[in-house]
Amino acid sequence: MELLILGPEGGSSTVPLQKDAVSLGRAADNDLPYPNDPWLSRYHLRFERTPAGWIVRDCESRNGTIVNAASLKLQPHPLASGDRIYAGHLTLEVRDSDSGDTSRRVISFVPPKSSSVERQATMVTSLDRILGQTGGSKQKDRDSESSLNTSRVVQALIRAGRELAGHRPLDDLFKVILDLSLSAVDAARGVILTLEQTGELEVVASKGEGFYISTSIRDRVLRDKESVMIGDAQLDAALAQQKSIVSQQVHSIMAVPLQTGERVIGLIYVDTGDLVSPFSQENLDLLTVMANVAAIRIEHARLVLVEQAEKVMEVELAQASEIQRSLLPTDVPVVPGYELSGLNLPCRTVGGDYYDFIPYSDGRLSLLVGDVSGKGLAAALMMSSLQARVHMLAESSPDPAPAVTTLNRNLSARCPMGKFITFYLGVLDPPSGQLRYANAGHNYPLIIRKDGSYEMLKGNGMVLGIIGVSTYDEQRAQLEPGDTLALFSDGVTEARSQDGSDEFGDDRLGVFLSERRTKPLDDIIQELVNYLRDWSGQPGFADDFTMLLARRMGIAS
Repeated sequence: MELLILGPEGGSSTVPLQKDAVSLGRAADNDLPYPNDPWLSRYHLRFERTPAGWIVRDCESRNGTIVNAASLKLQPHPLASGDRIYAGHLTLEVRDSDSGDTSRRVISFVPPKSSSVERQATMVTSLDRILGQTGGSKQKDRDSESSLNTSRVVQALIRAGRELAGHRPLDDLFKVILDLSLSAVDAARGVILTLEQTGELEVVASKGEGFYISTSIRDRVLRDKESVMIGDAQLDAALAQQKSIVSQQVHSIMAVPLQTGERVIGLIYVDTGDLVSPFSQENLDLLTVMANVAAIRIEHARLVLVEQAEKVMEVELAQASEIQRSLLPTDVPVVPGYELSGLNLPCRTVGGDYYDFIPYSDGRLSLLVGDVSGKGLAAALMMSSLQARVHMLAESSPDPAPAVTTLNRNLSARCPMGKFITFYLGVLDPPSGQLRYANAGHNYPLIIRKDGSYEMLKGNGMVLGIIGVSTYDEQRAQLEPGDTLALFSDGVTEARSQDGSDEFGDDRLGVFLSERRTKPLDDIIQELVNYLRDWSGQPGFADDFTMLLARRMGIAS
């Protein structure tokens, strides 16, 4: 028997049960160690071979083992093909091994056992050699050139060019390439495998099943860009021991790279049981050239898919950007005696910064700024969640400290691992100018006084979304007539100079705002945007830019 083991991230591996006992758990001395799975016990379960067959036994694991839909407790479970075992974050499927049931798997790789036999029975070529660019003797080049000038070969290449010229879905394209390959070399069986980003080979088209490829042949095709032909698989010690090679009477084998330039994206494998007409050097050359044509066509089709996906993503991002803009203030509220302004510029199509002005029913005004960790679409989704919770919370007109405490408790229960939000909430009493606030790890706001001095509003707490039981303290400040409150994200103060050696910083921002303290707030923000672009030498920002300004008008008594 063998185990197909599926990990939590979608990766898989196949493990044959060859020893009389196989253990699995977090400890390194297990036969199957998974040290990074915290839900596994050090010695979680054990597979054992008995006279009646294989069994699985739970080793008194902390979180238990599930077989199919039942909990595995004190009694072991006799294994049968098709059983599913759940342990920690792993899923294990029990299957008959390939040696006993070749129909369960399209293709397997077997280690070579007789390299000398393989060398005697193997013909090798490469695309460069066929095209006369590198390698091989002049005589071999002439032989290849003459072999490719036969009418049958020319007809096969013309047909391939015609079939591959149209626009086909990628899945259909693989099937067409396999059919063309089989037809060109008079083979009845074959398979196409492509290299995925994980480095694994994936079957994308096949005719037949139970294919066996020597690992040395696979490596020569993929690593060395060589086309390999075995004249008689029955003479190869490793292949001849495989039941499918015997039962399906496989004799001649070819494997060629799907090669575009210097890159190999997969391979084509074909075999035949015809003893009278085994594969020839001409067949190998032809299949090598066809695989090159096919590989170029495959890459083109993949690029088309990527372009289509990018266009869809652009449309979706544009829609997401429009939705996000609708979540930010479109107009500032009218508050007698105050001038208000705000601006958000995401560094990408969408961003994770949030600011708002929310009038309370009792006449107070909340001023808030948030910054979600990270950038892009994931940050934008968290920002929209933050905005919804803030507005729901504001309906009860809470004081800042309990409001931020409640917000943190709600977000911590749902915040993804490694994500957090910095947040500032100030509640302004317009008639008196009193500002009560709570800060959850956000930049210290600035108050620009009427006389040109400025000060930071210190006092800080834990960022939102990490520790649900965190509480927050209330701080207070006073806005006098002529004073301006500045709330901002770190995209403002962490903008870097042209040479990257210096940050803009709180003090530069304080001086900048102080020098323009009598100008309209909209103008100040726009001047700051232009100034930072010149200062950094970049048309955009490396991080989301958010600024909120609130000025108390009038003359102090």
